Amino acid sequence: MYLKSIILLGFKSFCDKTTLEFQRGITAIVGPNGSGKSNICDAIRWVLGEQSAKALRGETMADVIFNGTEERKPLSMAEVSLVLGDVDKAQLKAAGLPLDFNELTITRR
Repeated sequence: MYLKSIILLGFKSFCDKTTLEFQRGITAIVGPNGSGKSNICDAIRWVLGEQSAKALRGETMADVIFNGTEERKPLSMAEVSLVLGDVDKAQLKAAGLPLDFNELTITRR
């Protein structure tokens, strides 16, 4: 199993729907300060169930929702999806999830 992609909408600095696709192996996310690298890590923690706003570098959980800019209106919700590829069906069955797919999407809204 590997992280195939992350789809973000309205999460922190990602106001537009943004899809980041990953290949197998090692991936590095690089960019200048303020470009959203840490927000990607926060999005992964959030979609996997993080409940602490402080762990997501915010005051309240509402801080994960895009708050607007001078040019853009704030959004009313955030959504993050993790797409996992090459899912092992035997592992899913052992975990009580008898799914017959090789791709699994986890979404939090």
